[in-house]
Amino acid sequence: MKLAVVGFGNAGGKVLDELLAFEDDTGRAMVSAALAINSAKVDLARLERVPDSYRVLVGQADGRVKGHGVGSDPDLGASITEADMHEIDRALDQVPLYEIDAFLVIAGLGGGTGSGGAPKLTKHLREIYEEPVYGLGILPSEDEGGRAALNAARSLRSFTEAASNLILFDNAAWRGGSDSIESGYDRTNREMVTRLATLLSAGEVDGSTLSENAMDASDIRRTLATGGVSSIAYAEARLEAETRRQQGLLGSLRSNQAGNGADGATKVSGLIRQAVQSRLTCSADVSSVERSLIVLSGPPGEFSRKGLESGRRWLEEETGSVEVLAGDDPRRNADRLSVAILLSNPTRVPRLEQIQQQAVAAQDRIEEQSRDRDQAIRTLITDDGDRLDPL
Repeated sequence: MKLAVVGFGNAGGKVLDELLAFEDDTGRAMVSAALAINSAKVDLARLERVPDSYRVLVGQADGRVKGHGVGSDPDLGASITEADMHEIDRALDQVPLYEIDAFLVIAGLGGGTGSGGAPKLTKHLREIYEEPVYGLGILPSEDEGGRAALNAARSLRSFTEAASNLILFDNAAWRGGSDSIESGYDRTNREMVTRLATLLSAGEVDGSTLSENAMDASDIRRTLATGGVSSIAYAEARLEAETRRQQGLLGSLRSNQAGNGADGATKVSGLIRQAVQSRLTCSADVSSVERSLIVLSGPPGEFSRKGLESGRRWLEEETGSVEVLAGDDPRRNADRLSVAILLSNPTRVPRLEQIQQQAVAAQDRIEEQSRDRDQAIRTLITDDGDRLDPL
């Protein structure tokens, strides 16, 4: 699938940068155009991979912003995005629409610029372009506090309604307790783009081997056509050095025979089960998923059609849905066999309920503080008998 990718806000820009780095490292070619949008000059300047002409600073003319960010205020983020939509459209004019299958808008939902602006941009794109507009929404971890949860809960509703489908990544499930802030986000960003790129770059003509059973953009679009939210499952198995050495043409032919045997089938079907039963990008009840798509990626000699079909049948049973597609994405020089599984429109996602509860509690505290603020200030600056007159 060829994508025009927009990184909105600080988190969105960093994930976009990491996605471009991952493509360079792996030889994939999924991103046809990359656009970074932010309200803070310093965050745009830190990006390493996005060309300068594809970086858009919004809110420069707003006296509350002036290139310094929106201070975690999603309403302000939405307002400046609407006001500067013409600047964003000017940057989008450079996008080769004839090459892309869809847009992807990436944003962290706990801050202000991305959580407020990404839903506005997504709605705008869907109104003027025929291509689907998907979102990647990054949920804040619990230790980011009530304000982040409130921003995320509000943005999630708008983003989901605006997008053709919103893929979720939950920082709460992926940040390690021993991680520093910076190293933690760097690691989770890499985990995120590994899953995203393995899934969405399937079927592209980027120097990889073509396959009779390959996935293509139409399969991905059909799976995401449910609307709602989605999660991605992933598992991988590193290959032995000898297996990698035999990845030349003749070696692939020999290993292909082994890959289609009982061991190869067990390996592939086991990876599919491992992926679904491991940590998802956002935890969800798999039995509530409407549609699924399995992408097996790696050296073609390691593929097993029997194992792929066995895994597909198992996933049908787990989801209770016959809407399960399965195919492969041959990568002859890959050093691992991996499987990425798109789980589309789960209707039971406990983490979202948790965020909503945290957000309601935060909103109640904010409203209470607002009601008491004026009286508290007056009490603070007034003498006990209120005998002193202000100047």
